[in-house]
Amino acid sequence: MPEENPCTVEHTITVQAPAAAVYRLIAEVENWPRIFPPTVHVDCLERSGSQERIRIWATAGGEAKSWTSRRELDPGSMRIDFRQEVSAAPVAAMGGAWIIEEPSPGKALIRLLHDYRAVDDDPAGLAWIEEAVDRNSRSELAALKTNVELAAASEHLLLSFEDTVQINGSAKDVYDFLNEAQLWSQRLPHVARIRLREDTPGLQVLAMDTLTKDGTTHTTESVRVCVPHEKIAYKQTTLPALMTLHTGYWQLTENAAGVAATSQHTVVINPDTIRAVLGDDAGVEEARTFVHNALSTNSRATLGHAKAYAEGRAA
Repeated sequence: MPEENPCTVEHTITVQAPAAAVYRLIAEVENWPRIFPPTVHVDCLERSGSQERIRIWATAGGEAKSWTSRRELDPGSMRIDFRQEVSAAPVAAMGGAWIIEEPSPGKALIRLLHDYRAVDDDPAGLAWIEEAVDRNSRSELAALKTNVELAAASEHLLLSFEDTVQINGSAKDVYDFLNEAQLWSQRLPHVARIRLREDTPGLQVLAMDTLTKDGTTHTTESVRVCVPHEKIAYKQTTLPALMTLHTGYWQLTENAAGVAATSQHTVVINPDTIRAVLGDDAGVEEARTFVHNALSTNSRATLGHAKAYAEGRAA
């Protein structure tokens, strides 16, 4: 529960999408990298009935940050209450709620409430929090409106798929290969150049030049969340022209034969660039096929080299 006499503030925006669909997109945290631009990855750590505990990784000021919050979901009222477990100074406590209302069919009013206190009720701290909450709420709601409306109207542009390779080796060795991306230009033929920064253990910023089949290169940048020996989740912050979103993860699942290594991708196609990239006769289906093939080819190549590395170490 919030502390006594917190400061409170409310921000609102109207979205051209059904209220139930908006609630679902916010309630299901796996959607957050798709609808909140700063969000890289969200894990549900605990769930019991209507209550859950989630860990969020997001970019702020060019840096990757992480925090844990508790949420209570009320789908009947289309309300989600949230509260940070541990706040960073000058914030002493922070919480609030998402409330989704339906003023008319096909339209949703999103209300974002915050309550907060500053450390020692410091006036300067309160002013800083007030400004940050106002700025972040406005930008978050504007981005949410754009992406929720796009998600509701453009499901045909969304593409999700995965590839899995069975490896007769240890999850640790496969993870090490995927985690040590600074070595990929030496280990992977399709990687021309790599720049890796990891100021906080487990949070990486990865810039990569990838070779395509025709010999050209494209540059991408991603933020990666690394969970040792289990998972590396990422979100591209610099994208190829054909995509407006690209998130994914490497998942390692141990089994009797070793480890199943899976590469998963979620992509939103950019319809405005299809002809420029693929030619005047190309459409959304051609773009979906092209992107699927390109990403799957690179992922399977990476998993193939990871397999050789891990099985070589197990021999």
